Parts: sequence; C-alpha cells; structure tokens
Amino acid sequence: MILKKIELKNFRNYEHLSTRFYKGINIIYGDNAQGKTNLLESIYVLGITKSHRSFIDNNLIKDSTNKAIVNGVINKGSLDINLNISIENNKKILNIDNSQIRKMSDYISNMNIIIFYPDDLELLKGSPQIRRKYLNLELSQLYSNYYIILNEYNKLLKMRNEYLKKLNSNNYIDMNYFDILTDYLIDKSIILTKMRYKYIEKINAYCENIYKDIMNLDLFSINYKPSLKIDIKDDNKSKNILKKFYLEQLNYDIKMSSTSYGPHKDDFEFMLGNNNLKLFGSQGQQRIAVLCLKLSEIEIFKKYKESTPILLLDDVFSELSDDKKNNLLKYISKDIQTIITTTELSNLDNKLIKKSKLFKIDSGKLIKIKEVKDNE
Repeated sequence: MILKKIELKNFRNYEHLSTRFYKGINIIYGDNAQGKTNLLESIYVLGITKSHRSFIDNNLIKDSTNKAIVNGVINKGSLDINLNISIENNKKILNIDNSQIRKMSDYISNMNIIIFYPDDLELLKGSPQIRRKYLNLELSQLYSNYYIILNEYNKLLKMRNEYLKKLNSNNYIDMNYFDILTDYLIDKSIILTKMRYKYIEKINAYCENIYKDIMNLDLFSINYKPSLKIDIKDDNKSKNILKKFYLEQLNYDIKMSSTSYGPHKDDFEFMLGNNNLKLFGSQGQQRIAVLCLKLSEIEIFKKYKESTPILLLDDVFSELSDDKKNNLLKYISKDIQTIITTTELSNLDNKLIKKSKLFKIDSGKLIKIKEVKDNE
C-alpha cells in the first residue's frame, strides 16, 4: 500500500499543501512548530478518520476558517483509490472515489497506517482506556467486521446501563427484555474477546524477536487481560460462564448503574519475563516496547491483509542511541512506505538519507530537497 499524494486545505497550520510521496522512505525535516507533526496527523486522519492527538475534530481546522479538507490518493497494486475527508462543525464527510461513504466500517480498512510518536509512551504508561482504544483501532483496520461488532456491543452496553439505572431507581422494567439484552451483549462480548485474544497472539509471534534484536533482551511479550475470562475454543461454554457471572453480578451492577465487566473494561500489559514494564522498566525499555508492538503490526498486515501498511515515525530517532537506531533501521526498508519527521538530519543514518526522498518544512511550506525515483 502506498500513499501517492496528499492535499490539505485549512488543516492545522496549512492553508494549502499538495505533495507527492516516494513509495519508499520519505524524510521531512525542519525546526519544531513548523508543521511536521501536523502533516503526519493529516495522513493518519485520512486513513483512520480520527486524530491521534485530539478528540475534538474542530481542532484540526485552521484558525479563522470553518472547514478543513484532506484529500489523498493511495495505491493498492494496480488500483488507485481517492480518499477524501472534510471536517466542519465537528462533523465529517467521507468519500471514496467521489462517492460518499455512510458507514465508517466501509471506509476505515481501506488505508492501513501504523504510527509511532513520542506520546505513544502513554500506550504503556497510561490508562487502560488508551490501550483499549489502540486495540479497537488496529483491529478495525485489520478486520472491517470488528468495527461493526464493536459498535453493536457499545449500543447494547448503553441500553443495558440505562436499564440498570432504572432498576437502581426502583423503576419498573421488563426483566425478560433485560435478560435478552444481556444475552445479546454476551454474544458480542465473546466475539470481541476472541478477536482480541487472536490479535495479541499474532503480535506475540513477532514482538519478542524484534525486541531482542533491538534491545538484546529476551522474553518480551504482550499479556492480554480480559475483565472476563472465557473459553475461546467453546462459545457455548463461554456463554454459560458469562450468563452465570452477570447474574451473580446483577445486584452490584444495579447499585453502580453500570455494567462492571466486559470488553469495555479489558486491558493488556507489556512484559519482560515476569516483570510488568510499566512498573519495572526503564523509559528506554518502555519506549522500545511500544515501538516493537508497532513494528509487529507491520508483519501482521503483510501476512493477513497481504499488503504493507504505511509507517509514520514522528521524531523517533532523536530518542534512540546510535546502536538502537541501527537495529531499528533493519525494519525500515524500501519495501514499506515510511514517512519520517526529524528536527535534524544528523539524527539519521547517512545510508538512510541516501535512499530517501527529502523534504524541508518551514512555516507550513514543504520544499522538496532530494528526489528518488520510484524504480530506484
């Protein structure tokens, strides 16, 4: 998968920008606060429809304007696809090849993106909500039906919680309907949990070796922590386990007016042997752990979607020692389109620079410094 072109209008600090990217490695360098991160953010928004930096869509619109537009052309094999997102009044309009897309699930899996940026350390150090958001985004890119099932689960969860509030207030509800609602919630829970288990298994097939290669340390893994354990090989057994649990938990859930367990409470942790890196890892170990998670995703997309994602690296190399930079470079090749930002070219290896297309950025203006032909 390749992002051939992107065009921005009134996005963050860009009044207008149009540029083409090389199918291999693209390096964007310049001082801080010139628009490097904003450009990567626009690429992420084009693929995911959401920013990785802001929950409020209107924050993406340039000051004193009322509408932001991101256009892009991606290539899959011999097929070019035109993607377009317009943002206005906290509403988004999505288009593929000039046809409006009503369902997010029909849009989100078209352009696969993996991003690493300094604040990604929060994926390890932050709240479980951050890690669940990551799981949901990555699985939605990998499987379009995951997004559909997740939305169905969230709607059922909201309905069940509304009924629990009524029970807590001693209001009458139809308990037969409540039980049916809980059964549907359980069905979706089992599907989501199984998909998450399998995704983490896929990650663990790659991340240990990548971590060892970069850090020279063994036994790195990701440990999935579902709030409710199920039998992933037997759906009927899982359903009986969850029905019994929700029944036992009902009085507590009524008291709290919310569903206290389920996929909306799941978590995962980064482990080095028996040690949780959140508690016992150095910041260097933690940063590489998150990076290894992201690098493992590349292999998953290549194997299960039979295409390479677009890799975005926002000022990653300045945080790494020279030996770790060199180890990381093994995973950045011309086989995967990579867009790197940095404040100084001196942060990067000369061999990397020689085979990359170079851009300099200054006050939202992108200047091509060195071209690389796609057949090189």
